[in-house]
Amino acid sequence: MRRRLIFGSFGLVVIVLGLLAGTARSADVQRLYLPLVLNSFGEPILKWQYGGCYSSWCETGWYSSPAVADINNDGQNEIIASAYSLWALDGTNGALLWRAGATNYRTWPGVVIADLEQDGQPEIVIAQSGGLVSAYRLDGSLKWQKQPSGGVGEFRGLLVVDLDGNGGGLEVVVTRAYGSARNTWVLDAAGNTRPGWPQLPQDNNNPNGYAWGVYNANVAAANMSGDSRLELIVPSDVHYINAFNPDGTPLPANAGLYPNKTWGQVGVWESLATELRGWGQCDGARAESYRTNFADGPAVIADVNGDDQREVIVTGNMYDCSTGYPPSRYMALYIFNPDRSRFNLGGYDWRAIPVDTGAPLSENYSVIETAQPNPVVADLDGDGKQEILFASYDGRMHAFWLDKTEHGRWPFAVYNSAEGFYRFASEPLVADLNNDGKAEVLFTSWTQKGSHQWGKLHILNWMGEPIYEKILPPPKSTSVTWNGGLAAPTLADVDGDPDLELIINTAYAGVVVYDLPGTAGARLLWRTGRGNFQRDGSK
Repeated sequence: MRRRLIFGSFGLVVIVLGLLAGTARSADVQRLYLPLVLNSFGEPILKWQYGGCYSSWCETGWYSSPAVADINNDGQNEIIASAYSLWALDGTNGALLWRAGATNYRTWPGVVIADLEQDGQPEIVIAQSGGLVSAYRLDGSLKWQKQPSGGVGEFRGLLVVDLDGNGGGLEVVVTRAYGSARNTWVLDAAGNTRPGWPQLPQDNNNPNGYAWGVYNANVAAANMSGDSRLELIVPSDVHYINAFNPDGTPLPANAGLYPNKTWGQVGVWESLATELRGWGQCDGARAESYRTNFADGPAVIADVNGDDQREVIVTGNMYDCSTGYPPSRYMALYIFNPDRSRFNLGGYDWRAIPVDTGAPLSENYSVIETAQPNPVVADLDGDGKQEILFASYDGRMHAFWLDKTEHGRWPFAVYNSAEGFYRFASEPLVADLNNDGKAEVLFTSWTQKGSHQWGKLHILNWMGEPIYEKILPPPKSTSVTWNGGLAAPTLADVDGDPDLELIINTAYAGVVVYDLPGTAGARLLWRTGRGNFQRDGSK
Protein backbone atom coordinates (compact mmCIF):
# COMPACT_ATOMS: atom_id res chain seq x y z
CA MET A 1 0.00 0.00 0.00
CA ARG A 2 1.18 3.52 -0.82
CA ARG A 3 -0.17 6.78 0.58
CA ARG A 4 0.37 10.27 -0.67
CA LEU A 5 -0.90 13.56 0.77
CA ILE A 6 -2.28 16.51 -1.11
CA PHE A 7 -0.65 19.25 0.94
CA GLY A 8 -2.45 22.46 -0.07
CA SER A 9 -2.24 25.15 2.60
CA PHE A 10 -1.20 22.58 5.19
CA GLY A 11 2.18 21.96 3.57
CA LEU A 12 4.05 23.80 6.33
CA VAL A 13 2.32 21.77 9.03
CA VAL A 14 3.28 18.57 7.26
CA ILE A 15 6.91 19.66 6.87
CA VAL A 16 7.15 20.54 10.57
CA LEU A 17 5.65 17.23 11.57
CA GLY A 18 8.11 15.47 9.32
CA LEU A 19 11.03 17.26 11.00
CA LEU A 20 9.68 16.48 14.45
CA ALA A 21 9.45 12.82 13.56
CA GLY A 22 13.23 12.68 13.32
CA THR A 23 14.34 9.16 12.59
CA ALA A 24 10.82 7.72 12.59
CA ARG A 25 9.97 5.48 9.69
CA SER A 26 8.16 7.12 6.73
CA ALA A 27 5.02 5.08 7.35
CA ASP A 28 4.91 6.25 10.98
CA VAL A 29 5.27 9.88 9.89
CA GLN A 30 2.41 9.42 7.43
CA ARG A 31 0.20 8.00 10.15
CA LEU A 32 1.07 11.04 12.26
CA TYR A 33 0.16 13.79 9.81
CA LEU A 34 -2.49 12.24 7.59
CA PRO A 35 -5.45 13.02 9.91
CA LEU A 36 -4.45 16.70 10.07
CA VAL A 37 -4.93 17.39 6.36
CA LEU A 38 -8.07 19.46 5.80
CA ASN A 39 -10.99 17.51 4.32
CA SER A 40 -8.88 14.36 4.09
CA PHE A 41 -10.48 10.97 3.75
CA GLY A 42 -9.23 7.86 5.42
CA GLU A 43 -7.66 4.66 4.24
CA PRO A 44 -10.18 2.18 2.73
CA ILE A 45 -11.22 -0.42 5.27
CA LEU A 46 -12.26 -3.89 4.14
CA LYS A 47 -15.83 -4.32 5.32
CA TRP A 48 -16.58 -7.79 3.98
CA GLN A 49 -15.68 -10.16 1.15
CA TYR A 50 -16.91 -13.24 -0.75
CA GLY A 51 -20.41 -11.85 -1.19
CA GLY A 52 -22.56 -14.12 -3.36
CA CYS A 53 -20.05 -17.00 -3.16
CA TYR A 54 -20.67 -20.60 -2.26
CA SER A 55 -18.98 -22.56 0.53
CA SER A 56 -15.71 -23.19 -1.33
CA TRP A 57 -15.87 -21.20 -4.58
CA CYS A 58 -17.25 -18.13 -6.30
CA GLU A 59 -18.81 -17.69 -9.71
CA THR A 60 -16.31 -16.06 -12.07
CA GLY A 61 -16.96 -12.34 -12.14
CA TRP A 62 -16.45 -10.59 -15.47
CA TYR A 63 -17.01 -6.97 -16.48
CA SER A 64 -20.43 -6.53 -14.87
CA SER A 65 -20.50 -3.52 -12.56
CA PRO A 66 -22.72 -3.94 -9.47
CA ALA A 67 -25.74 -1.77 -8.72
CA VAL A 68 -27.48 -0.68 -5.53
CA ALA A 69 -31.17 -0.20 -4.70
CA ASP A 70 -33.43 -0.28 -1.68
CA ILE A 71 -35.11 -3.56 -2.57
CA ASN A 72 -37.19 -3.93 0.60
CA ASN A 73 -38.20 -0.33 1.37
CA ASP A 74 -36.27 -0.18 4.63
CA GLY A 75 -34.51 3.07 3.73
CA GLN A 76 -31.15 1.40 3.15
CA ASN A 77 -29.52 0.27 -0.09
CA GLU A 78 -28.80 -3.33 -0.91
CA ILE A 79 -26.27 -4.57 -3.50
CA ILE A 80 -27.36 -6.30 -6.70
CA ALA A 81 -24.61 -8.04 -8.67
CA SER A 82 -24.25 -10.77 -11.25
CA ALA A 83 -21.53 -13.06 -12.53
CA TYR A 84 -23.70 -15.86 -13.92
CA SER A 85 -26.60 -15.97 -11.47
CA LEU A 86 -28.02 -12.72 -10.07
CA TRP A 87 -27.92 -12.02 -6.37
CA ALA A 88 -28.92 -9.40 -3.81
CA LEU A 89 -26.73 -8.82 -0.76
CA ASP A 90 -27.14 -7.02 2.56
CA GLY A 91 -24.81 -4.03 2.37
CA THR A 92 -23.82 -4.13 6.02
CA ASN A 93 -22.48 -7.69 6.13
CA GLY A 94 -22.77 -9.28 2.67
CA ALA A 95 -25.46 -11.75 3.66
CA LEU A 96 -27.27 -13.30 0.70
CA LEU A 97 -30.85 -12.02 0.50
CA TRP A 98 -31.79 -13.89 -2.66
CA ARG A 99 -30.29 -15.56 -5.71
CA ALA A 100 -32.00 -15.83 -9.09
CA GLY A 101 -31.29 -17.23 -12.53
CA ALA A 102 -29.09 -20.01 -13.84
CA THR A 103 -25.34 -20.43 -13.39
CA ASN A 104 -24.51 -21.27 -17.03
CA TYR A 105 -25.07 -17.86 -18.68
CA ARG A 106 -22.38 -15.21 -18.27
CA THR A 107 -23.25 -11.62 -17.40
CA TRP A 108 -20.92 -9.13 -19.11
CA PRO A 109 -22.62 -5.68 -18.95
CA GLY A 110 -23.40 -3.88 -15.72
CA VAL A 111 -26.58 -4.60 -13.78
CA VAL A 112 -29.31 -2.08 -14.64
CA ILE A 113 -31.80 -0.60 -12.17
CA ALA A 114 -34.65 1.19 -13.98
CA ASP A 115 -38.39 1.69 -13.77
CA LEU A 116 -39.31 0.08 -17.10
CA GLU A 117 -43.02 0.93 -17.10
CA GLN A 118 -42.65 4.24 -15.25
CA ASP A 119 -45.08 3.00 -12.61
CA GLY A 120 -42.92 3.67 -9.55
CA GLN A 121 -41.76 0.05 -9.33
CA PRO A 122 -38.12 -0.28 -10.50
CA GLU A 123 -36.85 -3.44 -12.14
CA ILE A 124 -33.46 -5.14 -12.35
CA VAL A 125 -32.35 -5.85 -15.92
CA ILE A 126 -29.42 -8.01 -17.02
CA ALA A 127 -28.13 -9.23 -20.40
CA GLN A 128 -26.19 -12.47 -20.79
CA SER A 129 -24.76 -15.15 -23.02
CA GLY A 130 -27.29 -17.40 -24.69
CA GLY A 131 -28.86 -14.24 -26.09
CA LEU A 132 -30.76 -13.69 -22.83
CA VAL A 133 -32.29 -10.43 -21.63
CA SER A 134 -34.08 -10.66 -18.29
CA ALA A 135 -36.09 -8.30 -16.11
CA TYR A 136 -36.48 -9.11 -12.42
CA ARG A 137 -38.55 -7.53 -9.71
CA LEU A 138 -36.75 -6.20 -6.67
CA ASP A 139 -37.66 -9.34 -4.72
CA GLY A 140 -35.77 -11.49 -7.23
CA SER A 141 -38.80 -12.90 -9.02
CA LEU A 142 -38.61 -13.02 -12.80
CA LYS A 143 -40.82 -10.50 -14.61
CA TRP A 144 -39.84 -11.48 -18.15
CA GLN A 145 -37.04 -13.16 -20.03
CA LYS A 146 -36.46 -12.87 -23.78
CA GLN A 147 -34.07 -14.17 -26.43
CA PRO A 148 -34.45 -11.52 -29.15
CA SER A 149 -31.56 -12.97 -31.18
CA GLY A 150 -33.06 -16.45 -31.07
CA GLY A 151 -30.57 -17.50 -28.40
CA VAL A 152 -27.58 -16.94 -30.68
CA GLY A 153 -24.59 -15.01 -29.33
CA GLU A 154 -23.84 -13.16 -26.13
CA PHE A 155 -25.25 -9.77 -25.25
CA ARG A 156 -22.33 -7.71 -23.94
CA GLY A 157 -23.96 -4.31 -24.22
CA LEU A 158 -27.03 -3.19 -22.25
CA LEU A 159 -28.63 0.13 -21.45
CA VAL A 160 -32.16 1.21 -20.50
CA VAL A 161 -33.48 4.67 -21.43
CA ASP A 162 -36.54 6.51 -22.70
CA LEU A 163 -35.45 6.65 -26.35
CA ASP A 164 -38.64 8.30 -27.57
CA GLY A 165 -38.72 10.85 -24.78
CA ASN A 166 -42.46 10.32 -24.41
CA GLY A 167 -42.55 9.11 -20.79
CA GLY A 168 -44.59 6.09 -21.82
CA GLY A 169 -42.06 3.49 -20.71
CA LEU A 170 -38.38 2.80 -21.13
CA GLU A 171 -36.59 0.96 -23.91
CA VAL A 172 -34.02 -1.79 -23.38
CA VAL A 173 -31.07 -1.70 -25.81
CA VAL A 174 -28.77 -4.70 -26.16
CA THR A 175 -25.80 -5.34 -28.46
CA ARG A 176 -24.47 -8.74 -29.46
CA ALA A 177 -20.95 -10.19 -29.51
CA TYR A 178 -21.34 -12.39 -32.56
CA GLY A 179 -19.97 -12.43 -36.11
CA SER A 180 -22.84 -10.65 -37.77
CA ALA A 181 -23.77 -7.15 -38.83
CA ARG A 182 -27.06 -7.68 -37.04
CA ASN A 183 -25.83 -6.45 -33.70
CA THR A 184 -28.33 -4.10 -32.00
CA TRP A 185 -31.82 -4.79 -30.65
CA VAL A 186 -34.24 -2.35 -29.04
CA LEU A 187 -36.94 -3.84 -26.82
CA ASP A 188 -39.96 -2.20 -25.24
CA ALA A 189 -40.70 -2.24 -21.51
CA ALA A 190 -42.25 -5.71 -21.83
CA GLY A 191 -39.24 -7.14 -23.66
CA ASN A 192 -40.75 -7.15 -27.16
CA THR A 193 -38.50 -6.17 -30.06
CA ARG A 194 -39.53 -2.81 -31.50
CA PRO A 195 -40.15 -2.19 -35.21
CA GLY A 196 -37.04 -1.10 -37.12
CA TRP A 197 -34.79 -3.40 -35.12
CA PRO A 198 -32.45 -5.26 -35.07
CA GLN A 199 -29.86 -3.26 -36.94
CA LEU A 200 -28.10 -3.93 -39.30
CA PRO A 201 -29.31 -6.54 -41.85
CA GLN A 202 -27.56 -9.89 -41.81
CA ASP A 203 -25.92 -9.58 -45.23
CA ASN A 204 -24.38 -6.14 -44.48
CA ASN A 205 -25.35 -4.93 -47.99
CA ASN A 206 -27.10 -1.94 -46.54
CA PRO A 207 -26.77 1.74 -47.47
CA ASN A 208 -26.96 2.76 -43.80
CA GLY A 209 -23.44 1.63 -42.92
CA TYR A 210 -21.12 -1.19 -41.97
CA ALA A 211 -21.08 -3.17 -38.75
CA TRP A 212 -20.14 -6.46 -37.13
CA GLY A 213 -20.17 -7.88 -33.62
CA VAL A 214 -20.07 -5.71 -30.49
CA TYR A 215 -17.62 -7.32 -28.07
CA ASN A 216 -17.86 -4.92 -25.13
CA ALA A 217 -20.42 -2.62 -23.52
CA ASN A 218 -20.01 -0.16 -26.41
CA VAL A 219 -23.44 1.36 -26.94
CA ALA A 220 -24.31 4.83 -25.60
CA ALA A 221 -27.50 6.92 -25.70
CA ALA A 222 -28.16 10.62 -25.16
CA ASN A 223 -29.94 13.61 -26.63
CA MET A 224 -27.60 15.19 -29.16
CA SER A 225 -30.14 16.88 -31.44
CA GLY A 226 -31.97 19.05 -28.90
CA ASP A 227 -35.39 17.45 -29.39
CA SER A 228 -37.05 15.11 -26.89
CA ARG A 229 -35.59 11.95 -28.41
CA LEU A 230 -32.29 10.22 -27.75
CA GLU A 231 -29.77 9.00 -30.28
CA LEU A 232 -27.82 5.73 -30.13
CA ILE A 233 -24.10 5.39 -30.88
CA VAL A 234 -22.95 1.82 -31.63
CA PRO A 235 -19.24 1.17 -32.32
CA SER A 236 -18.54 -2.42 -33.47
CA ASP A 237 -15.95 -4.81 -34.91
CA VAL A 238 -15.13 -2.70 -37.98
CA HIS A 239 -13.54 0.70 -38.52
CA TYR A 240 -16.98 2.32 -38.61
CA ILE A 241 -19.29 3.71 -35.91
CA ASN A 242 -23.03 3.53 -36.41
CA ALA A 243 -25.52 6.06 -35.08
CA PHE A 244 -29.30 5.69 -35.02
CA ASN A 245 -32.54 7.40 -34.22
CA PRO A 246 -34.97 5.53 -31.92
CA ASP A 247 -36.75 4.01 -34.94
CA GLY A 248 -33.54 2.55 -36.34
CA THR A 249 -32.99 5.09 -39.10
CA PRO A 250 -29.36 6.19 -39.40
CA LEU A 251 -28.00 9.58 -38.42
CA PRO A 252 -26.53 11.54 -41.33
CA ALA A 253 -22.89 12.58 -41.35
CA ASN A 254 -21.76 16.14 -42.03
CA ALA A 255 -22.99 16.89 -45.56
CA GLY A 256 -20.10 19.20 -46.37
CA LEU A 257 -17.41 16.70 -45.37
CA TYR A 258 -19.15 13.41 -46.16
CA PRO A 259 -21.81 14.07 -48.83
CA ASN A 260 -24.77 11.67 -48.84
CA LYS A 261 -23.28 9.50 -46.11
CA THR A 262 -24.48 8.35 -42.72
CA TRP A 263 -22.30 7.89 -39.64
CA GLY A 264 -21.93 4.21 -40.41
CA GLN A 265 -20.65 4.83 -43.91
CA VAL A 266 -17.62 6.89 -42.84
CA GLY A 267 -14.56 4.83 -41.95
CA VAL A 268 -12.34 5.91 -39.06
CA TRP A 269 -8.67 6.41 -39.91
CA GLU A 270 -5.84 7.93 -37.91
CA SER A 271 -5.27 10.39 -40.78
CA LEU A 272 -8.14 12.81 -41.26
CA ALA A 273 -7.09 13.33 -44.89
CA THR A 274 -7.47 9.61 -45.57
CA GLU A 275 -10.77 9.59 -43.70
CA LEU A 276 -12.10 12.49 -45.79
CA ARG A 277 -11.03 10.75 -48.98
CA GLY A 278 -13.01 7.72 -47.86
CA TRP A 279 -10.43 4.97 -48.27
CA GLY A 280 -6.80 4.07 -47.62
CA GLN A 281 -4.29 2.11 -49.65
CA CYS A 282 -3.39 -0.33 -46.81
CA ASP A 283 0.09 -0.37 -48.32
CA GLY A 284 2.14 -0.02 -45.14
CA ALA A 285 2.47 3.76 -45.25
CA ARG A 286 1.13 5.03 -41.91
CA ALA A 287 -1.32 7.58 -43.31
CA GLU A 288 -2.73 4.95 -45.67
CA SER A 289 -2.80 2.02 -43.24
CA TYR A 290 -3.54 3.08 -39.67
CA ARG A 291 -7.24 2.69 -38.99
CA THR A 292 -9.27 1.96 -35.89
CA ASN A 293 -11.33 -1.08 -34.92
CA PHE A 294 -14.12 -0.69 -32.36
CA ALA A 295 -14.84 -4.29 -31.35
CA ASP A 296 -14.01 -3.41 -27.71
CA GLY A 297 -14.35 0.36 -28.09
CA PRO A 298 -17.21 1.97 -26.15
CA ALA A 299 -18.76 5.35 -26.84
CA VAL A 300 -19.60 8.00 -24.26
CA ILE A 301 -21.78 11.04 -24.98
CA ALA A 302 -20.99 14.19 -22.98
CA ASP A 303 -20.51 17.94 -23.21
CA VAL A 304 -16.72 18.08 -22.99
CA ASN A 305 -16.19 21.86 -23.13
CA GLY A 306 -19.23 23.24 -21.31
CA ASP A 307 -21.08 24.81 -24.27
CA ASP A 308 -24.30 22.78 -23.75
CA GLN A 309 -23.66 20.68 -26.86
CA ARG A 310 -22.85 17.02 -26.36
CA GLU A 311 -20.01 15.31 -28.19
CA VAL A 312 -19.28 11.63 -28.85
CA ILE A 313 -16.12 10.26 -27.23
CA VAL A 314 -14.90 6.87 -28.46
CA THR A 315 -11.89 4.67 -27.82
CA GLY A 316 -10.72 2.13 -30.38
CA ASN A 317 -7.90 -0.20 -31.26
CA MET A 318 -5.49 1.28 -33.79
CA TYR A 319 -3.99 -1.24 -36.19
CA ASP A 320 -2.13 -1.38 -39.49
CA CYS A 321 -4.51 -2.66 -42.15
CA SER A 322 -1.57 -3.79 -44.29
CA THR A 323 -0.66 -6.41 -41.67
CA GLY A 324 -3.82 -6.81 -39.55
CA TYR A 325 -3.78 -7.44 -35.81
CA PRO A 326 -2.42 -8.59 -33.47
CA PRO A 327 -0.14 -6.89 -32.86
CA SER A 328 -2.11 -3.71 -32.39
CA ARG A 329 -0.42 -0.31 -32.32
CA TYR A 330 -2.10 1.70 -29.58
CA MET A 331 -5.46 2.63 -28.07
CA ALA A 332 -6.89 5.60 -29.97
CA LEU A 333 -9.15 8.33 -28.58
CA TYR A 334 -11.57 10.38 -30.70
CA ILE A 335 -14.02 13.19 -30.05
CA PHE A 336 -16.74 13.64 -32.68
CA ASN A 337 -19.45 16.26 -33.08
CA PRO A 338 -23.07 15.05 -33.47
CA ASP A 339 -22.67 15.31 -37.26
CA ARG A 340 -19.66 12.91 -37.20
CA SER A 341 -17.08 15.64 -37.91
CA ARG A 342 -14.11 15.71 -35.57
CA PHE A 343 -14.31 18.10 -32.62
CA ASN A 344 -12.50 21.43 -33.11
CA LEU A 345 -13.67 24.33 -30.96
CA GLY A 346 -12.29 26.91 -28.57
CA GLY A 347 -8.70 26.06 -29.34
CA TYR A 348 -9.20 22.35 -28.74
CA ASP A 349 -8.51 20.71 -32.09
CA TRP A 350 -9.21 16.96 -32.24
CA ARG A 351 -9.00 16.71 -36.01
CA ALA A 352 -5.61 15.14 -35.30
CA ILE A 353 -5.83 12.66 -32.43
CA PRO A 354 -3.25 11.79 -29.74
CA VAL A 355 -1.08 9.05 -31.25
CA ASP A 356 1.09 6.21 -29.92
CA THR A 357 -0.54 6.22 -26.50
CA GLY A 358 1.01 2.85 -25.62
CA ALA A 359 1.59 -0.50 -27.32
CA PRO A 360 -0.13 -3.56 -25.86
CA LEU A 361 1.65 -5.69 -23.27
CA SER A 362 -0.53 -8.63 -24.27
CA GLU A 363 -3.61 -9.20 -26.42
CA ASN A 364 -3.92 -12.86 -25.45
CA TYR A 365 -6.73 -13.50 -22.99
CA SER A 366 -5.23 -16.91 -22.18
CA VAL A 367 -2.36 -14.93 -20.63
CA ILE A 368 -4.35 -12.11 -18.99
CA GLU A 369 -8.00 -11.12 -19.35
CA THR A 370 -8.59 -8.32 -21.85
CA ALA A 371 -8.21 -4.70 -20.78
CA GLN A 372 -11.41 -2.94 -21.87
CA PRO A 373 -10.81 0.75 -22.72
CA ASN A 374 -14.14 2.07 -21.41
CA PRO A 375 -13.90 5.88 -21.59
CA VAL A 376 -14.94 7.96 -18.59
CA VAL A 377 -15.65 11.69 -18.82
CA ALA A 378 -15.28 13.85 -15.73
CA ASP A 379 -13.87 17.20 -14.60
CA LEU A 380 -10.77 16.27 -12.63
CA ASP A 381 -9.36 19.73 -11.95
CA GLY A 382 -12.59 21.70 -11.38
CA ASP A 383 -12.21 24.08 -14.36
CA GLY A 384 -15.59 23.24 -15.89
CA LYS A 385 -14.12 21.22 -18.76
CA GLN A 386 -14.07 17.47 -18.93
CA GLU A 387 -11.09 15.15 -18.92
CA ILE A 388 -11.24 11.71 -20.55
CA LEU A 389 -9.94 8.64 -18.75
CA PHE A 390 -9.53 5.07 -19.96
CA ALA A 391 -7.55 1.96 -19.08
CA SER A 392 -5.48 0.39 -21.82
CA TYR A 393 -3.71 -2.80 -22.77
CA ASP A 394 -0.42 -0.99 -22.16
CA GLY A 395 -0.99 -1.57 -18.43
CA ARG A 396 -1.74 2.08 -17.68
CA MET A 397 -4.65 4.31 -16.72
CA HIS A 398 -4.79 7.31 -19.04
CA ALA A 399 -6.28 10.76 -18.46
CA PHE A 400 -6.38 13.21 -21.38
CA TRP A 401 -7.17 16.89 -21.06
CA LEU A 402 -8.87 18.65 -23.98
CA ASP A 403 -5.45 19.93 -25.06
CA LYS A 404 -4.72 16.27 -25.99
CA THR A 405 -2.02 15.87 -23.36
CA GLU A 406 -1.83 13.97 -20.09
CA HIS A 407 -1.00 16.22 -17.14
CA GLY A 408 0.76 15.53 -13.87
CA ARG A 409 1.69 11.88 -13.41
CA TRP A 410 -0.79 10.60 -15.95
CA PRO A 411 -0.75 8.00 -17.38
CA PHE A 412 -0.54 5.94 -14.22
CA ALA A 413 1.04 2.48 -14.57
CA VAL A 414 -0.56 -0.45 -12.77
CA TYR A 415 1.93 -2.74 -14.52
CA ASN A 416 5.40 -2.91 -13.00
CA SER A 417 7.88 -5.00 -14.97
CA ALA A 418 9.84 -5.70 -11.78
CA GLU A 419 6.88 -7.72 -10.46
CA GLY A 420 7.34 -10.25 -13.26
CA PHE A 421 3.69 -10.46 -14.30
CA TYR A 422 1.15 -8.36 -16.16
CA ARG A 423 -1.48 -6.23 -14.48
CA PHE A 424 -4.40 -4.44 -16.17
CA ALA A 425 -6.91 -1.88 -14.84
CA SER A 426 -10.69 -1.61 -14.80
CA GLU A 427 -12.91 1.24 -15.95
CA PRO A 428 -12.33 4.02 -13.38
CA LEU A 429 -14.72 5.90 -11.13
CA VAL A 430 -14.35 9.62 -10.47
CA ALA A 431 -15.49 11.43 -7.31
CA ASP A 432 -14.42 14.41 -5.26
CA LEU A 433 -14.20 12.32 -2.12
CA ASN A 434 -13.27 15.16 0.24
CA ASN A 435 -15.24 17.88 -1.60
CA ASP A 436 -12.21 20.13 -2.11
CA GLY A 437 -12.93 20.90 -5.77
CA LYS A 438 -10.45 18.36 -7.14
CA ALA A 439 -11.49 14.84 -8.04
CA GLU A 440 -10.10 11.46 -7.05
CA VAL A 441 -9.96 8.46 -9.39
CA LEU A 442 -10.77 4.96 -8.13
CA PHE A 443 -10.35 1.66 -9.96
CA THR A 444 -9.28 -1.93 -9.54
CA SER A 445 -6.66 -4.05 -11.25
CA TRP A 446 -6.19 -7.74 -11.99
CA THR A 447 -3.22 -9.96 -12.60
CA GLN A 448 -1.81 -12.37 -15.12
CA LYS A 449 -3.07 -15.94 -15.08
CA GLY A 450 -0.78 -18.32 -13.22
CA SER A 451 0.89 -15.47 -11.30
CA HIS A 452 -0.62 -16.41 -7.92
CA GLN A 453 -0.89 -12.68 -7.30
CA TRP A 454 -4.00 -10.60 -6.70
CA GLY A 455 -5.27 -7.31 -8.06
CA LYS A 456 -5.50 -4.06 -6.16
CA LEU A 457 -7.83 -1.23 -5.28
CA HIS A 458 -6.21 2.01 -6.48
CA ILE A 459 -7.16 5.55 -5.40
CA LEU A 460 -5.33 8.42 -7.15
CA ASN A 461 -5.62 12.16 -6.90
CA TRP A 462 -6.57 14.35 -9.84
CA MET A 463 -2.97 14.55 -11.05
CA GLY A 464 -2.53 10.79 -11.17
CA GLU A 465 -0.60 10.51 -7.91
CA PRO A 466 -1.38 7.46 -5.76
CA ILE A 467 -3.12 8.07 -2.45
CA TYR A 468 -3.96 4.49 -1.46
CA GLU A 469 -3.35 1.05 -2.90
CA LYS A 470 -4.88 -2.01 -1.24
CA ILE A 471 -4.38 -5.62 -2.29
CA LEU A 472 -7.78 -7.21 -2.96
CA PRO A 473 -8.80 -10.42 -1.17
CA PRO A 474 -7.51 -13.73 -2.54
CA PRO A 475 -9.73 -16.16 -4.46
CA LYS A 476 -11.95 -18.31 -2.31
CA SER A 477 -10.92 -21.41 -4.25
CA THR A 478 -7.30 -22.41 -3.66
CA SER A 479 -7.04 -23.74 -7.23
CA VAL A 480 -7.38 -20.27 -8.77
CA THR A 481 -4.07 -18.67 -9.79
CA TRP A 482 -5.01 -14.98 -10.18
CA ASN A 483 -7.62 -12.48 -9.06
CA GLY A 484 -8.71 -8.86 -9.18
CA GLY A 485 -11.56 -6.68 -10.35
CA LEU A 486 -12.29 -6.59 -14.10
CA ALA A 487 -15.52 -4.63 -13.67
CA ALA A 488 -15.84 -0.98 -12.75
CA PRO A 489 -16.57 -0.75 -9.02
CA THR A 490 -19.55 1.21 -7.67
CA LEU A 491 -19.63 4.05 -5.13
CA ALA A 492 -22.67 4.15 -2.85
CA ASP A 493 -23.78 4.12 0.78
CA VAL A 494 -24.86 0.59 1.60
CA ASP A 495 -24.71 0.54 5.40
CA GLY A 496 -26.70 3.63 6.36
CA ASP A 497 -23.85 5.67 7.81
CA PRO A 498 -22.79 9.05 6.34
CA ASP A 499 -19.77 7.68 4.43
CA LEU A 500 -19.55 5.95 1.08
CA GLU A 501 -18.63 2.36 0.41
CA LEU A 502 -16.80 1.00 -2.62
CA ILE A 503 -18.43 -2.14 -4.04
CA ILE A 504 -16.29 -4.42 -6.18
CA ASN A 505 -17.45 -7.43 -8.21
CA THR A 506 -14.21 -9.38 -8.30
CA ALA A 507 -13.18 -12.24 -10.55
CA TYR A 508 -12.83 -14.95 -7.87
CA ALA A 509 -13.60 -13.41 -4.47
CA GLY A 510 -17.24 -12.51 -5.13
CA VAL A 511 -18.45 -9.08 -4.10
CA VAL A 512 -16.02 -7.17 -1.88
CA VAL A 513 -16.91 -3.95 -0.02
CA TYR A 514 -14.63 -1.30 1.46
CA ASP A 515 -15.62 1.52 3.79
CA LEU A 516 -14.31 4.93 2.71
CA PRO A 517 -14.00 7.01 5.91
CA GLY A 518 -14.44 10.76 5.64
CA THR A 519 -16.45 10.74 2.40
CA ALA A 520 -19.82 11.92 3.70
CA GLY A 521 -19.65 15.10 1.60
CA ALA A 522 -18.29 13.50 -1.57
CA ARG A 523 -19.39 14.64 -5.04
CA LEU A 524 -19.95 11.69 -7.37
CA LEU A 525 -18.87 12.47 -10.94
CA TRP A 526 -18.78 8.94 -12.42
CA ARG A 527 -20.04 6.54 -9.78
CA THR A 528 -20.31 3.15 -11.54
CA GLY A 529 -19.74 1.33 -14.80
CA ARG A 530 -20.88 3.39 -17.82
CA GLY A 531 -21.66 6.28 -15.47
CA ASN A 532 -25.03 5.35 -13.97
CA PHE A 533 -27.33 2.44 -13.21
CA GLN A 534 -29.08 2.77 -16.56
CA ARG A 535 -25.63 2.16 -18.11
CA ASP A 536 -26.28 4.68 -20.90
CA GLY A 537 -22.72 6.04 -21.14
CA SER A 538 -23.83 9.66 -21.01
CA LYS A 539 -23.67 12.72 -18.79
